[in-house]
Amino acid sequence: MAQKPIELDATARERVGKGAARQARRDGRIPAVIYGAKQPPLPISVDGNTLWKQFLKGHFTSTVFEIKVGGDMHRVIARDLQLDPVKDTPLHADFLRVGEDGMIRVFVPMKFTNDTLSPGLKRGGVLNIVRHEVEVFCPYDRIPPFFEISLDGAGIGTSFHISNVALPDGVTPIIRDRDFTIATIAGRLKDDDEGDTAAASAAPAADAKGKAPAGKAAAAPAAKAPAKK
Repeated sequence: MAQKPIELDATARERVGKGAARQARRDGRIPAVIYGAKQPPLPISVDGNTLWKQFLKGHFTSTVFEIKVGGDMHRVIARDLQLDPVKDTPLHADFLRVGEDGMIRVFVPMKFTNDTLSPGLKRGGVLNIVRHEVEVFCPYDRIPPFFEISLDGAGIGTSFHISNVALPDGVTPIIRDRDFTIATIAGRLKDDDEGDTAAASAAPAADAKGKAPAGKAAAAPAAKAPAKK
């Protein structure tokens, strides 16, 4: 399903710098910049509440926007939103222009399903996720919401690679020279189980060491005989 771009109204910033950025925030707007596609950077400001709501929806850096600045429309993808480290409020946004070919570079999250149908996980194995996201080239209007891998039938020692992921048409991974690993199902080592058992067996002996038997008082030290005169 094609992703419909989200429209934003913006105002071109005549001045840049810290002072101008602070003034924009005091006015309830967030300073931002549009760059890329071999064009000069365009400093803008957008409504703070509108931008913050879009950020809270999630997948902000894989969202396509159409930003109207004056009479011009800029098709962009959000690249970053800087937040205040103390107040956790937006400070600055970066938008990358979509090129003429419509292709963009974006991270797509991984989703693992059917974990209850994995024999390896039922035996106590652990899903070790190597890549929570995969970076790909794709058309701006066909960004996948996620890539899916089913764990149905997967036993301990199973590895999942990019070749196990069904990629939509027009979507290609950035890494093309190897079948890289996405996740594995690992089990506990036998030595770990033996170590736990040995530690549990040694614990009572360690606790009893140096203690008097239950129900008996410790022997009092022998009294010294009086010195002969």
